Amino acid sequence: MMNILVTGANGQLGNQMRRLGATSSNHYIYTDVVAPEGVETTILDITNINNVRALCEAEQVDVIVNCAAYTNVDKAESDAEFCETLNAKAPQYLAEVMKERGGLLVHVSTDYVFGADPYNVPCKEDQQGTPSGVYGLTKLHGEQNIIASGCKYIIIRTAWLYSAFGRNFVKTMLNLTATKPALKVVFDQVGTPTFAGDLADVIFDIVENRKWEGKTGIYHYSNEGVCSWYDFTMKIAALAGNTNCDIQPCHSDEFPSPVKRPAYSVLDKTKIKETFGIRIPYWTHSLEKCLREIKGQL
Repeated sequence: MMNILVTGANGQLGNQMRRLGATSSNHYIYTDVVAPEGVETTILDITNINNVRALCEAEQVDVIVNCAAYTNVDKAESDAEFCETLNAKAPQYLAEVMKERGGLLVHVSTDYVFGADPYNVPCKEDQQGTPSGVYGLTKLHGEQNIIASGCKYIIIRTAWLYSAFGRNFVKTMLNLTATKPALKVVFDQVGTPTFAGDLADVIFDIVENRKWEGKTGIYHYSNEGVCSWYDFTMKIAALAGNTNCDIQPCHSDEFPSPVKRPAYSVLDKTKIKETFGIRIPYWTHSLEKCLREIKGQL
Protein backbone atom coordinates (compact mmCIF):
# COMPACT_ATOMS: atom_id res chain seq x y z
CA MET A 1 0.00 0.00 0.00
CA MET A 2 1.21 3.49 -0.87
CA ASN A 3 0.78 6.61 1.26
CA ILE A 4 -0.15 9.49 -1.04
CA LEU A 5 -0.22 13.11 0.16
CA VAL A 6 -2.34 15.62 -1.77
CA THR A 7 -1.62 19.33 -1.23
CA GLY A 8 -4.18 22.03 -2.03
CA ALA A 9 -6.82 19.38 -1.41
CA ASN A 10 -9.64 21.92 -1.07
CA GLY A 11 -9.09 23.45 -4.51
CA GLN A 12 -10.54 22.47 -7.89
CA LEU A 13 -8.09 19.68 -8.67
CA GLY A 14 -7.63 18.66 -5.05
CA ASN A 15 -11.35 18.05 -4.62
CA GLN A 16 -11.38 15.86 -7.71
CA MET A 17 -8.46 13.89 -6.25
CA ARG A 18 -10.50 13.42 -3.06
CA ARG A 19 -13.29 11.79 -5.06
CA LEU A 20 -10.90 9.35 -6.67
CA GLY A 21 -8.90 8.68 -3.51
CA ALA A 22 -12.08 7.44 -1.84
CA THR A 23 -12.13 4.54 -4.34
CA SER A 24 -8.50 3.52 -3.73
CA SER A 25 -6.96 0.82 -1.56
CA ASN A 26 -4.01 3.15 -0.99
CA HIS A 27 -3.90 5.66 1.87
CA TYR A 28 -4.50 9.30 0.95
CA ILE A 29 -3.63 12.27 3.17
CA TYR A 30 -5.39 15.48 2.14
CA THR A 31 -3.70 18.74 3.16
CA ASP A 32 -4.38 22.44 2.83
CA VAL A 33 -3.83 25.65 4.80
CA VAL A 34 -7.41 25.68 6.07
CA ALA A 35 -9.78 22.88 7.09
CA PRO A 36 -13.40 23.53 6.05
CA GLU A 37 -16.02 22.08 8.37
CA GLY A 38 -16.96 18.53 7.48
CA VAL A 39 -14.03 17.98 5.12
CA GLU A 40 -11.14 15.80 6.24
CA THR A 41 -8.09 18.06 5.94
CA THR A 42 -4.65 17.95 7.56
CA ILE A 43 -3.28 21.47 7.97
CA LEU A 44 0.07 21.81 6.20
CA ASP A 45 2.08 24.89 5.26
CA ILE A 46 4.13 23.69 2.28
CA THR A 47 6.26 26.85 2.40
CA ASN A 48 7.89 25.41 5.56
CA ILE A 49 10.17 22.48 4.71
CA ASN A 50 10.34 21.31 8.33
CA ASN A 51 6.56 20.96 8.42
CA VAL A 52 6.59 19.07 5.13
CA ARG A 53 9.38 16.76 6.29
CA ALA A 54 7.69 16.06 9.64
CA LEU A 55 4.32 15.14 8.11
CA CYS A 56 5.90 13.00 5.39
CA GLU A 57 7.90 11.16 8.05
CA ALA A 58 4.88 10.68 10.31
CA GLU A 59 2.70 9.39 7.45
CA GLN A 60 5.55 7.54 5.66
CA VAL A 61 4.61 9.34 2.43
CA ASP A 62 5.57 7.65 -0.86
CA VAL A 63 4.00 10.12 -3.31
CA ILE A 64 3.09 13.81 -3.15
CA VAL A 65 0.54 15.22 -5.60
CA ASN A 66 0.99 19.00 -5.47
CA CYS A 67 -2.27 20.75 -6.37
CA ALA A 68 -1.43 23.89 -4.37
CA ALA A 69 -0.45 27.12 -6.14
CA TYR A 70 -0.79 30.89 -6.20
CA THR A 71 -3.11 31.27 -9.20
CA ASN A 72 -4.38 34.88 -9.10
CA VAL A 73 -2.60 36.02 -12.26
CA ASP A 74 -3.35 39.73 -11.88
CA LYS A 75 -2.66 39.96 -8.15
CA ALA A 76 0.65 38.13 -8.62
CA GLU A 77 2.09 41.22 -10.32
CA SER A 78 1.94 43.13 -7.01
CA ASP A 79 2.58 40.11 -4.76
CA ALA A 80 5.65 38.67 -6.46
CA GLU A 81 7.49 37.63 -3.30
CA PHE A 82 4.73 35.42 -1.90
CA CYS A 83 3.92 34.12 -5.39
CA GLU A 84 7.56 33.00 -5.73
CA THR A 85 7.41 31.40 -2.27
CA LEU A 86 4.28 29.35 -3.02
CA ASN A 87 4.91 28.56 -6.70
CA ALA A 88 8.69 28.05 -6.68
CA LYS A 89 10.11 27.52 -3.18
CA ALA A 90 7.32 25.26 -1.89
CA PRO A 91 7.63 22.82 -4.83
CA GLN A 92 11.38 22.81 -4.19
CA TYR A 93 10.75 21.78 -0.58
CA LEU A 94 8.31 19.05 -1.62
CA ALA A 95 10.88 17.80 -4.16
CA GLU A 96 13.71 17.81 -1.63
CA VAL A 97 11.67 15.81 0.88
CA MET A 98 10.67 13.29 -1.80
CA LYS A 99 14.32 13.03 -2.81
CA GLU A 100 15.21 12.20 0.80
CA ARG A 101 12.46 9.59 0.95
CA GLY A 102 13.03 8.11 -2.51
CA GLY A 103 9.43 9.03 -3.37
CA LEU A 104 7.64 10.65 -6.31
CA LEU A 105 6.45 14.24 -6.70
CA VAL A 106 3.58 14.89 -9.11
CA HIS A 107 3.47 18.64 -9.69
CA VAL A 108 0.85 20.63 -11.64
CA SER A 109 2.20 23.51 -13.73
CA THR A 110 0.71 25.81 -16.34
CA ASP A 111 0.57 26.98 -19.95
CA TYR A 112 1.58 30.40 -18.58
CA VAL A 113 5.21 29.29 -18.64
CA PHE A 114 4.80 30.22 -22.33
CA GLY A 115 3.31 33.35 -23.86
CA ALA A 116 5.83 36.16 -24.21
CA ASP A 117 6.99 35.01 -27.65
CA PRO A 118 4.42 34.87 -30.47
CA TYR A 119 3.73 31.45 -32.02
CA ASN A 120 0.79 29.62 -33.54
CA VAL A 121 1.58 25.93 -33.18
CA PRO A 122 0.87 23.82 -30.06
CA CYS A 123 3.61 24.05 -27.41
CA LYS A 124 5.71 20.96 -26.74
CA GLU A 125 7.31 20.01 -23.44
CA ASP A 126 10.86 20.88 -24.50
CA GLN A 127 9.92 24.33 -25.79
CA GLN A 128 11.75 27.09 -23.92
CA GLY A 129 9.62 28.84 -21.32
CA THR A 130 8.94 32.51 -22.07
CA PRO A 131 6.50 33.69 -19.37
CA SER A 132 4.91 37.11 -19.74
CA GLY A 133 4.18 37.77 -16.07
CA VAL A 134 5.02 36.97 -12.46
CA TYR A 135 2.64 34.01 -12.22
CA GLY A 136 4.13 32.22 -15.23
CA LEU A 137 7.69 33.08 -14.18
CA THR A 138 7.23 31.67 -10.67
CA LYS A 139 5.64 28.50 -12.02
CA LEU A 140 8.62 28.09 -14.37
CA HIS A 141 10.97 28.56 -11.42
CA GLY A 142 9.03 25.85 -9.58
CA GLU A 143 9.58 23.42 -12.44
CA GLN A 144 13.29 24.25 -12.55
CA ASN A 145 13.65 23.78 -8.77
CA ILE A 146 11.99 20.37 -8.91
CA ILE A 147 14.26 19.19 -11.72
CA ALA A 148 17.35 20.51 -9.92
CA SER A 149 16.41 18.59 -6.74
CA GLY A 150 17.14 15.25 -8.35
CA CYS A 151 13.89 13.70 -7.12
CA LYS A 152 11.62 11.45 -9.18
CA TYR A 153 9.00 13.76 -10.66
CA ILE A 154 6.08 14.06 -13.03
CA ILE A 155 5.37 17.68 -13.96
CA ILE A 156 2.06 18.17 -15.79
CA ARG A 157 1.40 21.53 -17.42
CA THR A 158 -2.28 22.24 -17.87
CA ALA A 159 -4.47 25.18 -18.95
CA TRP A 160 -7.81 26.91 -18.41
CA LEU A 161 -8.78 24.65 -15.49
CA TYR A 162 -12.41 24.52 -14.38
CA SER A 163 -14.67 22.25 -12.30
CA ALA A 164 -17.83 22.14 -10.22
CA PHE A 165 -15.73 23.26 -7.23
CA GLY A 166 -14.66 26.76 -6.25
CA ARG A 167 -14.48 29.83 -8.47
CA ASN A 168 -13.61 29.49 -12.14
CA PHE A 169 -14.44 30.80 -15.60
CA VAL A 170 -17.25 28.34 -16.28
CA LYS A 171 -19.15 29.16 -13.09
CA THR A 172 -18.61 32.89 -13.60
CA MET A 173 -19.95 32.76 -17.16
CA LEU A 174 -22.90 30.61 -16.15
CA ASN A 175 -23.92 33.39 -13.78
CA LEU A 176 -23.18 36.30 -16.13
CA THR A 177 -24.92 34.84 -19.19
CA ALA A 178 -27.95 34.07 -17.01
CA THR A 179 -28.18 37.53 -15.46
CA LYS A 180 -26.73 40.04 -17.95
CA PRO A 181 -28.50 41.26 -21.09
CA ALA A 182 -25.16 41.65 -22.93
CA LEU A 183 -21.56 40.54 -22.47
CA LYS A 184 -18.21 41.12 -24.16
CA VAL A 185 -15.62 38.32 -24.10
CA VAL A 186 -12.13 38.34 -25.60
CA PHE A 187 -11.59 36.38 -28.80
CA ASP A 188 -7.85 37.06 -29.29
CA GLN A 189 -6.63 34.65 -26.58
CA VAL A 190 -6.70 31.04 -27.72
CA GLY A 191 -6.15 27.85 -25.75
CA THR A 192 -7.92 24.73 -24.52
CA PRO A 193 -10.21 24.43 -21.49
CA THR A 194 -9.41 21.59 -19.08
CA PHE A 195 -11.96 19.85 -16.87
CA ALA A 196 -10.24 19.20 -13.53
CA GLY A 197 -11.99 15.84 -13.30
CA ASP A 198 -10.23 14.64 -16.45
CA LEU A 199 -6.82 15.80 -15.23
CA ALA A 200 -7.40 14.12 -11.86
CA ASP A 201 -8.29 10.86 -13.65
CA VAL A 202 -4.93 10.92 -15.45
CA ILE A 203 -2.92 11.73 -12.31
CA PHE A 204 -4.78 9.03 -10.36
CA ASP A 205 -4.12 6.43 -13.08
CA ILE A 206 -0.41 7.28 -13.30
CA VAL A 207 0.05 7.15 -9.51
CA GLU A 208 -2.22 4.23 -8.61
CA ASN A 209 -0.86 1.95 -11.33
CA ARG A 210 2.74 3.14 -10.85
CA LYS A 211 2.90 4.03 -14.54
CA TRP A 212 5.43 6.74 -13.70
CA GLU A 213 8.23 4.25 -13.06
CA GLY A 214 10.94 4.93 -15.61
CA LYS A 215 8.81 7.64 -17.24
CA THR A 216 9.48 10.73 -15.13
CA GLY A 217 9.64 14.14 -16.80
CA ILE A 218 7.46 17.01 -18.04
CA TYR A 219 4.11 16.35 -19.75
CA HIS A 220 1.29 18.45 -21.16
CA TYR A 221 -2.40 17.81 -20.46
CA SER A 222 -5.50 19.72 -21.44
CA ASN A 223 -8.68 18.60 -23.14
CA GLU A 224 -8.59 18.11 -26.91
CA GLY A 225 -9.48 20.94 -29.28
CA VAL A 226 -8.91 24.68 -29.43
CA CYS A 227 -11.07 27.71 -28.70
CA SER A 228 -11.00 31.35 -27.63
CA TRP A 229 -12.52 32.62 -24.41
CA TYR A 230 -15.39 33.92 -26.58
CA ASP A 231 -16.00 30.47 -28.09
CA PHE A 232 -15.80 28.94 -24.61
CA THR A 233 -18.44 31.37 -23.30
CA MET A 234 -20.74 30.80 -26.26
CA LYS A 235 -20.67 27.05 -25.63
CA ILE A 236 -21.25 27.47 -21.88
CA ALA A 237 -24.27 29.66 -22.52
CA ALA A 238 -25.69 27.36 -25.20
CA LEU A 239 -25.38 24.22 -23.09
CA ALA A 240 -26.91 26.00 -20.08
CA GLY A 241 -29.80 27.39 -22.15
CA ASN A 242 -28.81 30.98 -21.36
CA THR A 243 -30.00 32.32 -24.74
CA ASN A 244 -31.12 35.82 -23.71
CA CYS A 245 -27.61 37.23 -23.25
CA ASP A 246 -26.08 38.99 -26.27
CA ILE A 247 -22.48 37.71 -26.22
CA GLN A 248 -20.08 39.64 -28.45
CA PRO A 249 -16.35 39.13 -29.17
CA CYS A 250 -13.86 41.83 -28.23
CA HIS A 251 -10.11 42.46 -28.10
CA SER A 252 -8.20 41.80 -24.88
CA ASP A 253 -7.03 45.42 -24.73
CA GLU A 254 -10.64 46.38 -23.95
CA PHE A 255 -10.07 44.78 -20.52
CA PRO A 256 -6.90 46.40 -19.12
CA SER A 257 -4.85 44.02 -16.99
CA PRO A 258 -1.59 44.30 -15.03
CA VAL A 259 -0.23 41.31 -16.96
CA LYS A 260 -0.14 40.34 -20.63
CA ARG A 261 -1.80 36.95 -20.99
CA PRO A 262 -0.69 34.43 -23.63
CA ALA A 263 -2.41 35.05 -26.96
CA TYR A 264 -1.92 31.40 -27.94
CA SER A 265 -1.21 28.71 -25.37
CA VAL A 266 -2.44 25.47 -26.91
CA LEU A 267 -0.53 22.50 -25.47
CA ASP A 268 0.69 19.55 -27.55
CA LYS A 269 -0.43 16.38 -25.71
CA THR A 270 1.27 13.79 -27.94
CA LYS A 271 3.84 12.81 -25.30
CA ILE A 272 1.43 12.08 -22.44
CA LYS A 273 -0.94 10.16 -24.73
CA GLU A 274 1.78 7.97 -26.18
CA THR A 275 3.71 7.45 -22.91
CA PHE A 276 0.76 6.49 -20.72
CA GLY A 277 -1.66 5.17 -23.33
CA ILE A 278 -4.48 7.59 -22.56
CA ARG A 279 -7.31 9.05 -24.61
CA ILE A 280 -8.20 12.68 -23.92
CA PRO A 281 -11.84 13.87 -24.15
CA TYR A 282 -12.82 16.72 -26.47
CA TRP A 283 -13.33 19.95 -24.53
CA THR A 284 -17.06 20.35 -25.27
CA HIS A 285 -17.82 16.80 -24.08
CA SER A 286 -16.04 17.47 -20.78
CA LEU A 287 -17.81 20.81 -20.41
CA GLU A 288 -21.15 19.03 -20.73
CA LYS A 289 -20.07 16.61 -17.98
CA CYS A 290 -19.04 19.44 -15.67
CA LEU A 291 -22.28 21.35 -16.23
CA ARG A 292 -24.23 18.24 -15.22
CA GLU A 293 -22.18 18.09 -12.01
CA ILE A 294 -22.82 21.79 -11.29
CA LYS A 295 -26.55 21.35 -11.94
CA GLY A 296 -26.58 18.43 -9.52
CA GLN A 297 -25.18 20.69 -6.79
CA LEU A 298 -27.85 23.38 -7.20
